[in-house]
Amino acid sequence: MNAAAPRELKIRRVSCKKRPRDGPPTHLTPARKRRGGEGAGGGADSCSQRCPTNRRLSSVMAQTQPAEYCSDAEDLFGDYDSLLEDSSLLAKLDDAEQCERQDRKTSKNDVHGQSCGDILTDSILDSLVDEPFEDLPPSQIQFEEQVEVVKRSRLQGGDRASTPDRIGDDARDRHTEDKTKRRSRARRSVTDQLKRTMVCNGAVPSNVSRTAALKEAVVSEEITVAMQAMETVSTETTDLGPFFGLPSKVKDLMHKLRGIKSLYDWQETCLNLDCVQQRKNLIYSLPTSGGKTLVAEILILRELLCRKKDCLFILPYISLVQEKVRGLASFGLELDFMVEEYAGSKGRFPPVKRRNKMSLYVATIEKAHSLVNSLIENGRLDQLGLVVVDELHMLGDGSRGAVIEMTLAKLLYVNSQTQIIGMSATLGNIGDLQTFLKAENYTNDFRPVQLKEYVKLRDTIYEVDPKEEDCFKFSRHLNFKYSSAMQKVDPDHIIALVTEVIPTHSCLVFCPTKKNCENVAVMICKYLKGEFLKHREAEKSVLLRELRDSSDGVVCPVLKRTVPYGLAYHHSGLTTEERKLVEEAYSNGVLCLLACTSTLAAGINLPARRVILRSPYIATDFLKRSQYKQMVGRAGRAGIDTVGESVLILQDKDRNMAKTLVCAPMENCYSNLMHEDGKGILSLILSLIGLDITTSVQRVEEFLRGTLLHVQQEQLCVGRSLWDAVRQCVDLLREKELVTVTTSHRDKSQELQVTKLGRATFKGSVDLTFSDLLYKDLSLGLEGLLLNSYLHLVYLVTPYDMITQCKPDWMIYFRQFTLLSAAEQKMSAVVGVPESFVARKAAGQTVKNSANTAVVQRMYLALVLLSLLRETNVWSVADRFQLSRGFVQTLLSSSSAFCSCVLHFAEELEEFWPFKALLTELTRRLSYCVKAELIPLMEVVGVMEVSDRDAHLS
Repeated sequence: MNAAAPRELKIRRVSCKKRPRDGPPTHLTPARKRRGGEGAGGGADSCSQRCPTNRRLSSVMAQTQPAEYCSDAEDLFGDYDSLLEDSSLLAKLDDAEQCERQDRKTSKNDVHGQSCGDILTDSILDSLVDEPFEDLPPSQIQFEEQVEVVKRSRLQGGDRASTPDRIGDDARDRHTEDKTKRRSRARRSVTDQLKRTMVCNGAVPSNVSRTAALKEAVVSEEITVAMQAMETVSTETTDLGPFFGLPSKVKDLMHKLRGIKSLYDWQETCLNLDCVQQRKNLIYSLPTSGGKTLVAEILILRELLCRKKDCLFILPYISLVQEKVRGLASFGLELDFMVEEYAGSKGRFPPVKRRNKMSLYVATIEKAHSLVNSLIENGRLDQLGLVVVDELHMLGDGSRGAVIEMTLAKLLYVNSQTQIIGMSATLGNIGDLQTFLKAENYTNDFRPVQLKEYVKLRDTIYEVDPKEEDCFKFSRHLNFKYSSAMQKVDPDHIIALVTEVIPTHSCLVFCPTKKNCENVAVMICKYLKGEFLKHREAEKSVLLRELRDSSDGVVCPVLKRTVPYGLAYHHSGLTTEERKLVEEAYSNGVLCLLACTSTLAAGINLPARRVILRSPYIATDFLKRSQYKQMVGRAGRAGIDTVGESVLILQDKDRNMAKTLVCAPMENCYSNLMHEDGKGILSLILSLIGLDITTSVQRVEEFLRGTLLHVQQEQLCVGRSLWDAVRQCVDLLREKELVTVTTSHRDKSQELQVTKLGRATFKGSVDLTFSDLLYKDLSLGLEGLLLNSYLHLVYLVTPYDMITQCKPDWMIYFRQFTLLSAAEQKMSAVVGVPESFVARKAAGQTVKNSANTAVVQRMYLALVLLSLLRETNVWSVADRFQLSRGFVQTLLSSSSAFCSCVLHFAEELEEFWPFKALLTELTRRLSYCVKAELIPLMEVVGVMEVSDRDAHLS
């Protein structure tokens, strides 16, 4: 037979699904699996007779048996045909095609004008569409459509080839040649088609519903449009996308999770400011309850979803951090970003680097500073796109204000691309903060509910009116009949003021001390009518049961007395679980009155119809203007009340000071880097050198030009210049052996470097005041570390700054001391607290050789912690030491955080290597004890390991 005759090679695809192992063999079946022992070279077909090279496709695809092959379980193509035997299929297809093309060149044109190579290609294309294909990936469907196009092209070409005999040979040859060229251009080689199909199949996602894919595509498209709008923003732009530059899904979530259908006018104006769209820094200030936080959250979501950058949200208190984490966790799940808590002992340094997910770090002031330091040290600060600071006016709040200033100054100096948003109450010197942060300012006096401020003198109510000469305008007299007995118990007429609004409306009574909160709640209950007991009685019973369950069957006697009337107290003496239950009950209206301390005003958002200030004092300190505005700002519940009222109870002696309090402008905010003999600037300089931000005195001075202290140096650096203060601080750090100074021989410049102790101090975030003391305590501990008890380790991690908050009860101290083992008593004597000293103090005798008071008090707190670790019950330990359960829990939380600091401190010093493993375990134990409901779980085997695994998986 003529070698150039057409060859018929049929490859029939039986099914698009995987072949069963017992099915009939095909050309793609490995040779050793075919029935009948058919070898690689057997069964010559028509193609073998016609091809000059005497090659067969079956032998080409199975002539060599590889050492390894992909099993069904390892099928790389999902449910579709896998190439089981031969790993070089594509290469051999190339060889087969080259063979046929070579044959085409030597055999000229046949009677149909087609070569063997053309027939090979066309026959394979024909066979691939013999059977219908179902459930194929989009890329394979596209391939099949291309096959149909090529096949139609061939058929049409065949019709055109049927030319009448009157056409000459030359014309026929030209026509056939043109037809062949067009067909070759329209047709791809088998190898290219298979390669392309395999790549496309690998890229197609599996098991994704069409609905989910469409939703994802819509969100992605909206984000793209928003980003384009942000890049081309103009003054005429009123909206950047479906929801302020965010996908419409975010708007739906706001409605679903928060009940927010629309924004206030000021919020829309603020979000559309040019400085916001151009990512400039911004400070915006409004009265309390004006909705400042929502603006910050929208900006955070835009940074996370659109710009794909991490964000940091700085809040002043642990309770606020925990509340915000709970509130944003649902958004994180729906929008696919991480919400990470950095408070107490929680948080990793540096944070986990995630490939596909952005992170929102919600942190306290101190943790935020440590987080920024770790990002700078690891060269990752550019990943932080936005930093939001709540309560920015706390820059003027002592040592915590200094930490905020250090954090923001480092952000401004190291990475100016990170946007800073500050939220604050109105300040008198907002211009200083603008200069410091290089920020724009937006101010509005909007309140969703009108606030009316009053003061009470004797039995008369006056309205606060700055236009009046006396600042107070008569409003009304109290209409409540007091008996002589009631007058003695309640001389300030608190009962009259609260019964005007409860139980129909809610009320907050701010008290100067924690004990006064409890006393006021009990006093009000004594004179309430019995109808208060019936108001939402069933829900109050549920609340009492939940309080009992959260405290191992014990309920606070005060709460047990007041909750049936719908009253409770709220201060740091409550455990975390108790506070949560009380807050939820108040928000739901089950409780109508809370007697609370000033911390509630700056903490959880619990508005009321009427706010009563029991006194213009916090403990013995007269209220500041900002504190007063925070408290009265809780009056007025948006969406519930149309008006809010505040009443400040005054005595005659406080009248003149109260005028300044309620009518004066807001006080100014000043830098605290020089606070407490410059402790803040010392810590700042040490960290700057340790992080290699600055390595000379000149560069330190350059950095300080970007601080609030530099802006306010005329007011704060009286008697000496700021640069003199810097040089004195460097000298002091040298004296403490925290830094060294070396002089360059080339230009006589001085280079600053941290010592190992200095690095340990700033890496562990240890207060410079206690750095030397901690080093001595750890060194002394190495000499005789007690390992058969937790007491020695617990003593080493008891926070120094909590020593002054607790005065020992000597009888309790002695009783607990006698319960210690002989080894523990010996260890106590070594650190400076012998039994004889405690016994004499308990007996009321004079002690000649007085012990170090700080050491004695620290050991007392260590005994509290040791009892808590052994018994894991806050209530019983608090009762044993006659301390509030809230203080015990705060001590535990502070100790777990300080234990983490000591661990990082010890890791930087080689001589303290034994503490690494010991403190790691202790940190875990203390951390699990932070939450009261988790304390009993400490004795359950495997709880710690499971929690650690879950933390890593997140």
